[in-house]
Amino acid sequence: MPKITYIEHNGTEHVIDVATGLTVMEGAVRNLVPGIDADCGGACACATCHVYVDPAWADKTGSREAMEDSMLDFAEEVQETSRLSCQIKVSDELDGLVVRMPQNQG
Repeated sequence: MPKITYIEHNGTEHVIDVATGLTVMEGAVRNLVPGIDADCGGACACATCHVYVDPAWADKTGSREAMEDSMLDFAEEVQETSRLSCQIKVSDELDGLVVRMPQNQG
């Protein structure tokens, strides 16, 4: 299983094994990682699973689709590497992925 490192705004790290086929958001929610609220359950209908993808991983996680881009309009402190974690599907290629959570969600 790919390991994903979730870093809370305060710097606390959570290294989690996440099954391929799940999303980065599902990995966080199933492992009770603080900072990813996921209010819509992964339907890309809110911005409460906003993360910053480590720049080294930006190419491997893909680009934002139009709906995701629209939902990020509701997020705070959007950056170039901002993504909704519900839209990043875990694959073997993402083993070692690092994401950081913003101070506030949605």
